[in-house]
Amino acid sequence: MATVIVVLNRKGGIGKSTITVNLAATTAAVLAPDKGSAQDGVLAPVAAVSLDPQGSSAWWAERVGEDLPFIFAEAYNDLDDLKRLREATAVDIVIVDTPGWTPPEARDENSGDPLGEGRVADSIRAALDNADHVIVPIETESLGWKPTAETIEEVIKPRGIPFTVVVSNWDPRDGEGDRDDTKQFVRDNGWPLANTVIRHYKLHSKAAALGQVVTQYAKSRTAQECQADFSNLALEMQLRIARARDGRNS
Repeated sequence: MATVIVVLNRKGGIGKSTITVNLAATTAAVLAPDKGSAQDGVLAPVAAVSLDPQGSSAWWAERVGEDLPFIFAEAYNDLDDLKRLREATAVDIVIVDTPGWTPPEARDENSGDPLGEGRVADSIRAALDNADHVIVPIETESLGWKPTAETIEEVIKPRGIPFTVVVSNWDPRDGEGDRDDTKQFVRDNGWPLANTVIRHYKLHSKAAALGQVVTQYAKSRTAQECQADFSNLALEMQLRIARARDGRNS
């Protein structure tokens, strides 16, 4: 059975697609370094699945094209397969990108579920029903803290899914104060916090347009630092998921 990781936050523009695509690439590089492109007819050990109708990660994957090192699929219209995500046998790990916005038809306060109603809400529910772990990105911008808290307290915690908050898109040029304040906000709420911080680099901003994932950046010191962030996160997530499973089985 596949391990399913869902990347979730109600806040848009917070780095979900960047984390999904680059975490899939670095995880594939670690698990199968000699397999190359997933388009070569060789099954990759990792799949990235998009539930976002706006298609940020889908557009990115299309730009990378035949050099994509993981399997990519759009699935917000494929509810039956989403309900069977954990049953996937072709891959070891599935990383799910979710939308950071709520369609107007989903905003029903009487629905009984903060995800609302409609196709997008149903697809997120199906992914969460199969999730082994949820990554919750949080930026070093206090305007994003409230939707992050709502995502965790209203959507993730009631479902009892293990989760990790990841500080994302932090620009070291802004100094360490904002990063440390964000970490403290997470700790004050008692949420699990990743040791890894995903730093902001122009390489990430340009990657989608250039048709690259982080493992394909031209060699440079900055590219190595970009790759290190996601490699560290990939390793950390595997350890956290393993520990959570050990806790459930003990």
